[in-house]
Amino acid sequence: MTNHVQINASHLTIGYDKFILLNDISFTVNQHDIFIIMGASGGGKTSLLRALTGLVQPINGKIFINDVDFVHAPLEQKLEIMQKCGILYQSGALFSSMTLAENIALPLQQYTDYSEKTIQELISLKLALVGLKGFEDFYPAEISGGMKKRAGLARALALDPDIVYFDEPSAGLDPISSKLLDDLIIDLNQSLGTTFVVVTHELNSIFDIGTNSIFLDTETKGISARGNPKDLLKNPPNATVYNFLTRGGTSHA
Repeated sequence: MTNHVQINASHLTIGYDKFILLNDISFTVNQHDIFIIMGASGGGKTSLLRALTGLVQPINGKIFINDVDFVHAPLEQKLEIMQKCGILYQSGALFSSMTLAENIALPLQQYTDYSEKTIQELISLKLALVGLKGFEDFYPAEISGGMKKRAGLARALALDPDIVYFDEPSAGLDPISSKLLDDLIIDLNQSLGTTFVVVTHELNSIFDIGTNSIFLDTETKGISARGNPKDLLKNPPNATVYNFLTRGGTSHA
């Protein structure tokens, strides 16, 4: 099956006031990719993610999502695109005063005209998808950190998005919970065909789930490597990328 370009970032410059984080970068995310945005701290990974999700306006450049110029689209069209994108924030960002079911119901109630019965069925389905069947009535404080991330992912999947964005999904998780989340991302990518864009510095996640990637270089403020992370490890384009991918002597064949 031929992969189609889902996101095409063209000549993006991102920064705050006169401080430039990323200068004139271009890249594509193909349909069904698990696309990794990696690099050292302070290199603009989260800022790039915010630009891709419409939370930050680039200084220059365009972001095409499914062939629509997302940056310059009218607000109504931009909101339509955003409804087809899910976001899993670093903390999970669940509303603490609401049950998991109520958290997942929010986007369904806000953006669809589904009946309450259909919404309840979808809530159960999304929680089952992430391994939380039967946890509808639990509050975020009653579940573990890994379960919160999975519940946040269930909410991100509520509207059957084409693309799901992650900001450091493994942050704060123990190695076992992190591995379970990685396995879940792979499973959902293969079973639903969803495209995932993941900001992470976790080597295990980068190698285990990444099918494509870009490396943001803090010195050049550009992209110094792109491609499957395992291929980049075998043929690193420069010492910075090699050192990043071999931290702690980790070996990934």
